[in-house]
Amino acid sequence: MIEVKGLVKTYGAKRAVDGVSFSVRRGDILGFLGPNGAGKSTTMKMITGFLRPTAGTAVVDGHDVTRAPVEVKQKIGYLPESAPAYGEMTVEEFLAFVAECRGFTGAARRAPVDRAITLTHLAPVRTQTIETLSKGYKQRVGFAQALLHDPPVLILDEPTDGLDPNQKNEVRALIKQMAAEKAVVLSTHILEEVEAICTRIILISQGRVVVDETPAEFRARQPGARLDEIFRSLTRSDV
Repeated sequence: MIEVKGLVKTYGAKRAVDGVSFSVRRGDILGFLGPNGAGKSTTMKMITGFLRPTAGTAVVDGHDVTRAPVEVKQKIGYLPESAPAYGEMTVEEFLAFVAECRGFTGAARRAPVDRAITLTHLAPVRTQTIETLSKGYKQRVGFAQALLHDPPVLILDEPTDGLDPNQKNEVRALIKQMAAEKAVVLSTHILEEVEAICTRIILISQGRVVVDETPAEFRARQPGARLDEIFRSLTRSDV
């Protein structure tokens, strides 16, 4: 579903992403890890077509992001970090606006909006303006707009950020439920989340992939060590 081929992104002399390659199949929940500044968000923005690569490319469900960026965006549900929204709109108005942007018009907008609200448990606040919502509810609105058009690929940057423990469990359960029919790339700094739902781990450090393996293989690198200890040792040594 996703084939990333030698992605490079430079800003002047700085090489933020340095030849990243990996693939994601339908049914995968890929945990995308790395310290701050490692290149995670930049890589995800290039896959989604929001940043143009300096070199390399990504292919999403058969569409090359450098040649067919609109088609790629149609295949992806994207939750960026601190997802932006129009604060003066109600939840329902904002999701209807997103549905129209996605090509749903007239009465056809109702079904995807209602489905997204139900999946993300936004019914109690559907008529509230977004600016009045808690951080957790705002995050759910961002998740709802990513799911709205039922895309085959989900790119989620810190999807449980700001949620309480119960809400985190709900979102994780939803991701696991949807992953059977989708390819999911999940950026997170919560290592317990990786263990809870991810089927693969990619660890990126200094713009390069240093680990691409299952959570069990990742833990087996240092038996008895905590995940955060393994994470720190790998990102320090850049193995």
